[in-house]
Amino acid sequence: MGSDASRTRTREGPPAQRRLSHGFLSNVGLSINQRLAHSAVFSRPVGPDGGPPVPKLLRPPEDIETTPPAAISVFLPEFPQRKLPGRDHFQILGFIAKGSYGPILKVKDIFKEKTYAVKVLPKSDILKHGVLEQSKEEVIIQRQLKHPFIHNLQDCWQTQHHLFIMCDYCSTGDLYTYWLLKGRFGEDKVRLFAAELGSALGFLHDLGIVHRDIKMENILLSDQGHLRLSDFGLSRRLKRGGRAFTICGTIQYMAPEVLSGGPYNHAADWWSFGIMLFSLVTGEFPLPAESDHSTMLNKVTYFPYVLPETFSSSLILLLTELLCKNPVKRLRNLECFKMRAFFRGTSFDSLLLQKMPVDVILELRTQPDWAAKAMRGLSLDYFHNFDCNTILYSPTEQSPIDQHGPEHGC
Repeated sequence: MGSDASRTRTREGPPAQRRLSHGFLSNVGLSINQRLAHSAVFSRPVGPDGGPPVPKLLRPPEDIETTPPAAISVFLPEFPQRKLPGRDHFQILGFIAKGSYGPILKVKDIFKEKTYAVKVLPKSDILKHGVLEQSKEEVIIQRQLKHPFIHNLQDCWQTQHHLFIMCDYCSTGDLYTYWLLKGRFGEDKVRLFAAELGSALGFLHDLGIVHRDIKMENILLSDQGHLRLSDFGLSRRLKRGGRAFTICGTIQYMAPEVLSGGPYNHAADWWSFGIMLFSLVTGEFPLPAESDHSTMLNKVTYFPYVLPETFSSSLILLLTELLCKNPVKRLRNLECFKMRAFFRGTSFDSLLLQKMPVDVILELRTQPDWAAKAMRGLSLDYFHNFDCNTILYSPTEQSPIDQHGPEHGC
């Protein structure tokens, strides 16, 4: 979430991946240990019965939030303070995933008759891990993003103990699930995915935003199987000519300049994009994930990233340019990307790209093992032990597990 991340995520299932960050954020010097009210004693020289004074503890009404101002104001203005929507407004339909700092819930807005994914972030964890600015940066960035191939932020707010980030709900899931089911995709489908994601990246970079975690898990799919780039938790604003140094992202996708600790810029996203395309067409990652970035850097430095000759020469050339280890010489902007031979005859108009449903995605969606692949070995203990009442309201006659899989949310 946000600019300089400090979170680690391990993905279960083939192949394992590690998301990590070695930043220089220090923990925020705040505590949300709440001191709701000190006892106040009001004395009289003589009590009502002529006896000694009687202490009286002042208790605020239960329906009034009494969080100290700092615990609210520190998250402003990015997270406006609001009361939790009532049971007659929001209904929990299930869990979508366990996020880095809290659950992602599938929630129905009864008034609008729409379903959303709501990321719930305990304030105590945000402050404990020193990711306050990062959390605010995430929503600052997402508010700017209105693009056909980018996942939409709908709303965000705070209550006494939690932050809420509400996004569109994508019932079709993420690209990684379909890659696990399919093994590899043909060049025609990869061309479509590349055109859609390339358009989203070009849009982001024109706004001065670097995503820093391009990967299949962060590519959600529309009902028709088209791409929606999601999860801006590691994103940051970077001016043209600016440089970043934080080692963050998912280790198998990290560019060599990121693994080395920088400096790096938007070109790092295009490397990650290249790793994703390489994996989509070959059915496997170029390199397995390592436990630390130094070991990964050593392997990336000497690995050739050569595609088999069975692939078209235009695809081989495209991936060679994306996976250039020197970021200055790397293919790293949308206009040059669109001119590559691999896209000859391809329109980058978003309406034309989305004109036809992606048949392979819709077919894979109907496979009986889709839900199991979507869960990717995620333990159900977390969901069974989680008390919805501590976050929103208990669902009525609903399963605590989202039957559509774990990866459709923010």
